[in-house]
Amino acid sequence: MGLPVNQPEHSRLHERIRADHATEVAEDYVEAIDDVQREKGICRAVDLARRFGVSHVTVSRTIGRLTRDGYVETEPYGPIRLTTKGKRVATQARNRHDIVYQFLLALGVGEQTAAIDSEGIEHHVSRETLRAMERFTRRDQG
Repeated sequence: MGLPVNQPEHSRLHERIRADHATEVAEDYVEAIDDVQREKGICRAVDLARRFGVSHVTVSRTIGRLTRDGYVETEPYGPIRLTTKGKRVATQARNRHDIVYQFLLALGVGEQTAAIDSEGIEHHVSRETLRAMERFTRRDQG
């Protein structure tokens, strides 16, 4: 089945894709901050720069946006801390990631490929599709 052909449906599809892309970086960062905090106890900009392979300036700009949007708190040269909102988004992103990863494994995709693919898919999967993936995975495991 192809993409919707009428203009209103096509426009809604692209609106959703733009919205998904807008939240993708925020989700990746809060999930990474949560991971680093679990591993090291605190998260600093240098940890994120290493993790994402980007410059300190890129991390600083992104952290500025995340602070503005209420996901993190930080002071100059201080650690980065997730707010309640940031923790909730990190948990949701991790759960989506895990469901997609387990689904891909259940389909027979190799672990490394499933890890890479789930990182991109998790940001664009609808709730309906995610629930179907979860049901499929539970059924496959049971």
